[in-house]
Amino acid sequence: MEYLVCIKQVPQVSKMKIDENNNLIREGVKSIVNPADLNALTYALKLRDKTGGRVTILTMGPPSADEALRECIAMGADRGFIVSSRDFKGSDTLATSYTLTMGVKYLGDFDIIFTGTQTIDGDTGQVGPELAENLNINQIGYVKEIDFEDGKIIATRESKDGMQVVEAKIPALVSVVRNANEVIKPSEEDFEKVKDMTFEILSPEDILADSSKIGISGSPTVVVEVFPPEEKKTGVMIQGKDTEDKVNQLVKILEEKTTLGW
Repeated sequence: MEYLVCIKQVPQVSKMKIDENNNLIREGVKSIVNPADLNALTYALKLRDKTGGRVTILTMGPPSADEALRECIAMGADRGFIVSSRDFKGSDTLATSYTLTMGVKYLGDFDIIFTGTQTIDGDTGQVGPELAENLNINQIGYVKEIDFEDGKIIATRESKDGMQVVEAKIPALVSVVRNANEVIKPSEEDFEKVKDMTFEILSPEDILADSSKIGISGSPTVVVEVFPPEEKKTGVMIQGKDTEDKVNQLVKILEEKTTLGW
C-alpha cells in the first residue's frame, strides 16, 4: 500500500503578522506542523503498520519546511518531498490544491491520501476536497476514525447530524479532523536520527506546473481582511488555606462580577 500525507508548516497564529497584500509574514515567527495534519499522519502510520507499504510526506512551502518533514520522519514516515518556489507565494486554496495535484502526479500513484481537515492559519477546509476532485478519486471528509478492511476504507466521520460510518474504495483521499487520535510523539533519539536528513525540493518545472495556475496568478480569491484570533483570557487560580477559604474567595469574585454587570 502506498500512503501519502500532505502536510503544511504553519506559523503560531497568535504570533503572526500580515503584510500589505494580506499575506502572512512568516519570518521570525515559530513554525509548527499543522495539528490536524499530525492526526492524519498518525492514522497513515497505523494503517501502514497493518497493511505494509510506505508513507510519503508532501508539503508545499519554503525550503525551511524541511524541519516539518524531519518531524514527520521521526514519527515514522518513510520519505518526504518539498514543493518550493517563490512563484508559489500568494497561492490561495485553488492554486495550492493545483500545485499539490501536480506534485502528487509527479510522485506516482497512491492508494490513500491523507490531509488534515483544516489548517490553523487559513481554516478553509478546501484544499483536501479540491485535491481529491483534481485527482478524480473518492474522498471522505471530517474523519474521526479510520480502518482498512477487505480492500476498502471504513471511516467514522463527523456530520451536522452526528457521526456517520462510511466506506470507500481506493484510491481515495481522507481528511482527518484535529484531535481525532493521540498523535505519535517521537523520542529525542528519533529526532537525533533525522537531524541531518535532507529532502528533494521540487520546482514548478519539475512537476510540470502551469505558471498561470500557481501563486498570485492562479489565485482568484481576494482577501479583504486577515487578522489573528483573539487571545482567550486565562482563568484565575484561587489560593487559600483550606476549602472554605477558597469558596469564600470565589463567592467574593462572583459578587464583584455581578455588581459590574458581568
